[in-house]
Amino acid sequence: MTHSLPKPAFRRRPAASALLLGLACAILSGCASRAPIVEPPPKVDVPAAWTLGETANHQEWPDKHWWQRFGSPELTHLVDEGQSNNLELAGALARVRQAEAEARIAGVSLLPTASFYSDASRSVPIRRGGASTSADSGLLVSYEVDFWGKNKAGVASAEASLEANRFDRQTVALTVTSGIVSTYLQILSLRDRIAVARGHVANAEHVLTLVEAQKRAGAASSLDLARQRSAVAQQKSAIPELMQQEREAQAALAILLGKTPQTFSVGEQGLDTITLPEVSPGVPSELLSRRPDIRRAEASLAAADANVAVARANLFPSINLTGAMGAQSSALLSLLNAPNLLANVSASLMAPIFDGGRLKREQDLAVARKQELIQMYRATVIAALSEVDTALGQIRSLDEQRRLKTTELEEARQAYDLAEIRYKAGAEDLMTVLDTQRALSDVQNDIGILKLKRLQATVSLYKALGGGWHDEQSQGAAGSAKT
Repeated sequence: MTHSLPKPAFRRRPAASALLLGLACAILSGCASRAPIVEPPPKVDVPAAWTLGETANHQEWPDKHWWQRFGSPELTHLVDEGQSNNLELAGALARVRQAEAEARIAGVSLLPTASFYSDASRSVPIRRGGASTSADSGLLVSYEVDFWGKNKAGVASAEASLEANRFDRQTVALTVTSGIVSTYLQILSLRDRIAVARGHVANAEHVLTLVEAQKRAGAASSLDLARQRSAVAQQKSAIPELMQQEREAQAALAILLGKTPQTFSVGEQGLDTITLPEVSPGVPSELLSRRPDIRRAEASLAAADANVAVARANLFPSINLTGAMGAQSSALLSLLNAPNLLANVSASLMAPIFDGGRLKREQDLAVARKQELIQMYRATVIAALSEVDTALGQIRSLDEQRRLKTTELEEARQAYDLAEIRYKAGAEDLMTVLDTQRALSDVQNDIGILKLKRLQATVSLYKALGGGWHDEQSQGAAGSAKT
């Protein structure tokens, strides 16, 4: 039904203005609702020092660009390339952007919503009477008073999830960087082992030449000749497998760099070009603020706290305020005349009465989820401490193994040289030469493998210590979890 606004409405406009002012005050008071209480992370028994005594007093940590300490410009270039082009890292960045958008969306619930409406109609009588035109338009404003802090808790949850995604991206970046460095070192080690294997073939062929000369002179048997030829073939057979391992490692490195293996190759240098850096692990308690995965677990706990607050607030009534201001007229041209203005404010309260226990079960679910994340946080901290201690133990063990293997290598090389000299003089048989040759080959392979393991143990320690990452803004939050 269309009608014109009666004259008394013009005199009631001050009352309507007062109602709109009351709506604004209610909105401001709603915005002042309390923020959700976020509990600090649970305490974890952190040791005062690492297990290895000689590293307990060190207070230094890996720097941010720790891979540069290996002294390889090529490695530095590959890491920079991987941090820019790695597909998993790009996916993690996209997840951060999604979380940022979700946090902005959640923040909208703290603000009022406004919408404009407009409607016009024309009535034409069929028999008699003149046509009439009517229209109304206005502004609708609605707001949910966040009396119980539900909306603020939702925003806090979204912001904590955003932080968790940021920390997760740092974890992915650390994993990708460590993978690039470790795989690059593996490629160089394989090239060293290929070079050593080719040296073994050359030695075996040299001995074969001696055996053939001895055979022509009647000093060696056909059996000796067959044995040495077999030894040469055995040494050669090891090379194709090592070359295949090198190709596979290069393909793995290309994937980490976001490239196709067919268009990628590494320089020809070996591990001799790599510097073995020293690592100081610092004090264990600082690990809580230097590992992005631990910080991610803390952020997830904060999000869980906020989700519990949301589920709890859902059990209480919700208060909604709505306001409208517009105009009605039977003549379009006089739509905005003052006597036609209309304003109204309304409030509504909605409280759950019976929902079959759904809201209470949702609260129980949020609490149970929080309890799960508490245990996951503790497990993450314990695993981080264990990883550092394990890496330190590996470094110590590998250093001792390399020292002993170096002594063994010197003795094996001397034994092989003496056996070859004595075989030429006829004082030793071919089996002695073959045994010393095999022992020398095994020790040289072991030395190469131990060298790679020692370098990769250093990479593991860098990774376990957080790879030089440090959340400067969260030192206080991390300190609250210390004992």
